[in-house]
Amino acid sequence: MKVPDSAHSISIAPAAHRVRIMHGGRVIADSRRALALTEASYPTVHYVPREDVDMSLVSRTDHTSHCPYKGDATYYSITVDSRGSSNAIWTYEAPFAAVSQIAGYLAFYPRRVDSIELLPLRD
Repeated sequence: MKVPDSAHSISIAPAAHRVRIMHGGRVIADSRRALALTEASYPTVHYVPREDVDMSLVSRTDHTSHCPYKGDATYYSITVDSRGSSNAIWTYEAPFAAVSQIAGYLAFYPRRVDSIELLPLRD
């Protein structure tokens, strides 16, 4: 386990936008409670609470990965009608203490969904 520091920073804050994820013409997630995680020089990733994801459209896969800063990730695929996207979603069910806020949240690969829209919170 590695702890974020000045050489590899991680910040987590409430997203400044409503986050909506679309795939196959369907809303997969729509949240005003997303978290924005910024890690080192990587693009910001929006983590959406599980309650704001249509879990009837996703299924857990056997794929896993490990991040030395966040922990072990599990993955979900999306299926909308006959259109699927494998391992399009990841989650840290038991993240390391430094990023514990993302427990129960899901993140989406931008290239594995049709769109990740950042909308005004008021809409």
